Amino acid sequence: MATFKEISPNASAGEKVTNWFENRFPTAFDAYRVHLSEYYAPKNFNFWYVFGGLALTVLVIQIVTGIFLVMHYKPDAALAFGSVEYIMRDVPWGWLVRYMHSTGASAFFVVVYLHMFRGLIYGSYRKPRELVWVFGCAIFLVLMAEAFMGYLLPWGQMSYWGAQVIVNLFAAVPLVGPDLALLIRGDFVVGDATLNRFFAFHVIAVPLVLLGLVVAHLLALHDVGSNNPDGVEIKGPNAPRDAAGHPLDGVPFHPYYTVHDIFALSVFLMIFTAIIFFAPEMGGYFLEYNNFIPADPLKTPAHIAPVWYFTPFYSMLRAITSEFMYVLIACVLAAAAFSIFKFKMPAIFKGALAGAAVVSTVLMLSIDAKFWGVVVMGGAVIILFFLPWLDYSPVKSIRYRPGWHKYLYGVFVINFVVLAYLGVQAPSPAGERVSQVGTLFYFGFFLLMPWWSTVGEPKQVPARVNFSAH
Repeated sequence: MATFKEISPNASAGEKVTNWFENRFPTAFDAYRVHLSEYYAPKNFNFWYVFGGLALTVLVIQIVTGIFLVMHYKPDAALAFGSVEYIMRDVPWGWLVRYMHSTGASAFFVVVYLHMFRGLIYGSYRKPRELVWVFGCAIFLVLMAEAFMGYLLPWGQMSYWGAQVIVNLFAAVPLVGPDLALLIRGDFVVGDATLNRFFAFHVIAVPLVLLGLVVAHLLALHDVGSNNPDGVEIKGPNAPRDAAGHPLDGVPFHPYYTVHDIFALSVFLMIFTAIIFFAPEMGGYFLEYNNFIPADPLKTPAHIAPVWYFTPFYSMLRAITSEFMYVLIACVLAAAAFSIFKFKMPAIFKGALAGAAVVSTVLMLSIDAKFWGVVVMGGAVIILFFLPWLDYSPVKSIRYRPGWHKYLYGVFVINFVVLAYLGVQAPSPAGERVSQVGTLFYFGFFLLMPWWSTVGEPKQVPARVNFSAH
């Protein structure tokens, strides 16, 4: 049995209550010390380090508002749209809860994209944080599944036809495609069975996986410590420490960064509430106007596009046409030839690489381009998992990389935004060409990273973090 910690009889009432709880629930107080009051974070965190906390806040908003929506929502193809209208019109404050949930979905992806971009520019995926990054990418992937399944639930025109298009993509998988699409739909068309299984996954199964990954992400982060804009390890074996063993370049997360995050949260909530009250549809990007029309299997919308946070990957899907396959084949053969002639390797490896290139070419010519579009769309997310092993730069942070790296990252961001914009537009020959170039650049950025990340002379990384009190 644990020994109770004694406290002075003259202690305040608050101290006595705290002591009472700590003696009976010491695990919670240990967790508070490990992850907040005694968790030392680099003291040079900047603006980019608020988005992880904001993502956690939005997750809480989505769970709470989702609970209230489920109280009135009917997962039935005949009743779903009407139940959403009932929530919006008749449930007290139902319109607010629904708009908080729909705006929260977009806000989630905004803060997650910014959080991932911070990891990209400051090298937060580098050793020893590879697992932190992998857990983060898994969260992103699961979040996309959660958002897609939730998008069907309002049972509007865009919800229905968007699900129809995306689920039908799985039918392009050779051999098992039709059966896989049937398994996902639960019927031969998107209908009541699809709605019920998507509802079950959106409300129960996927959130449980998401919460587990978030916990794993945070625990892994606190085990290895946070990165910082300088990419200097404040808890390394040679890092300076005080007499108590605390890093001199760190400060306790609480209260220093909890106050920091509360300020960021206040600004975020002002923007969030302004959107909810004044522009919840955000010009049709957050809530498409077609989704205010009941789903009609007999009437296809003029233009079907997913919600904005999926559109960069949807653009890559649409970029893969039959003629573009020849460009991809040329890229595969060129990469294989470059590797064979540039790098020293045993002859058997060179033969295997050449054989793999030939087999890939045959497969790409024999299987429909629609399937390769699905592969490219999925590959655009999966490739993020391998980023820790693609970056060979001798320094982590963009602050100390060659200057032209900043421009390359800037072009990457612009390219991603352009792909997102093209994804919400109707198909056009010019848009198709731009999206094809954008797709090649997106994959080239990552696949060529082992080469370009080593080009140029990096700047000298300081021994300690750069910090000036403010």
